[in-house]
Amino acid sequence: MRRALILALGTALTVAMATTPAFAQQALGIKESAAPKAAPKYDPTKPYPAYNAPRTAWGAPDLMGIWSNASLTPLTRPATLKDQKVLTDAQVAELEGNAQIEIEEGNAATDPNAPADFVAKTTVQRPEFAAAGGDVGGYNRGWLDPGNHVMRVNGEARTGLLTTPTGSPPARKANAVTAAAQAPAFLTHLGESPTKKGGAFENMESRSAGERCIVSFGRNGGPPMFANGFYNNNYEFVQTPDHIVINVEMNHDSRIIRLNAKHRTDDVRPYFGDAIGWWEGDTLVVETTHIPQSQQFMGAWKDLKVTEKFKRVADDRLYYSFTVEDPTLWDAPWGGEYEFHPLETQRLFEYACHEGNYALPGILSGARVEEAKAAGKKY
Repeated sequence: MRRALILALGTALTVAMATTPAFAQQALGIKESAAPKAAPKYDPTKPYPAYNAPRTAWGAPDLMGIWSNASLTPLTRPATLKDQKVLTDAQVAELEGNAQIEIEEGNAATDPNAPADFVAKTTVQRPEFAAAGGDVGGYNRGWLDPGNHVMRVNGEARTGLLTTPTGSPPARKANAVTAAAQAPAFLTHLGESPTKKGGAFENMESRSAGERCIVSFGRNGGPPMFANGFYNNNYEFVQTPDHIVINVEMNHDSRIIRLNAKHRTDDVRPYFGDAIGWWEGDTLVVETTHIPQSQQFMGAWKDLKVTEKFKRVADDRLYYSFTVEDPTLWDAPWGGEYEFHPLETQRLFEYACHEGNYALPGILSGARVEEAKAAGKKY
């Protein structure tokens, strides 16, 4: 009886230590060293440790959560780095240090009497921000979330996301026919006159799908999926036994992946293509074909196949790789890789863009005014 009572008290104390907050443990006289310790957090500067991915209720590896792929690392390796695959510690410190300077200076208060075309001057500025006229459309830096750390894969600070020997896409085959010749007017007539017949300002359908708020600008939705370099590079993964849905914040798009299914046999090409998936151990493999021309990737679309792999490698890391192949454009498959990290807020808000956007009526109206002036008419 006495032994049973001691065992019962010991069990109760163990439960108390496991479920009672630290401050309450102190009040109960439980030593801090006796409290259970949390598992060590994954160190992204080190290679992947041994890891057992959590499981869903039906036993599949659990990829669910809200993830981000924002980073300082570009898709292709900068030409100045030549054959350098991994950044040095000094290079990492410089890039991430410049990002902090950019944030601090970019968030400085704007003079309320500044002219409409005012652009904040900063000590450092990313090339993509300069190309956009300073930040994005004049946004203050606080509205942007382009990523402030370099991308690491298996502990390596990468110079680019592509895994080709040069860090750039391979050369296309001689005389290869790409989608560029049939691309929408906004891609082939940048800077053209608004009065040009059949040009980018002719009607709303000649404007980009991103500008019309149909799909993201850049390749957030993919496939393959990349950060856009400005903001909203966030994704929510939702799983069922026979489907996986990737909700893409930019532009409130949902990629629906059918598990253990077959590709469609017609030539219908939905946005984001026709995606099927299966599990290879703890790795989700997704194969996408039937990609529409409007979502061509580096000139490929009709015969393009994209294979993506997703694997949980830590509580706070989701490994992603992609392989693209189009035998009419490239001699061999090629691709890249990166890691998703958790979105700190762990909540995805609607990106409330809407088809047409507020700017579109102004763009088309301005073009009609220019046409009237060119024709000598009043508008």
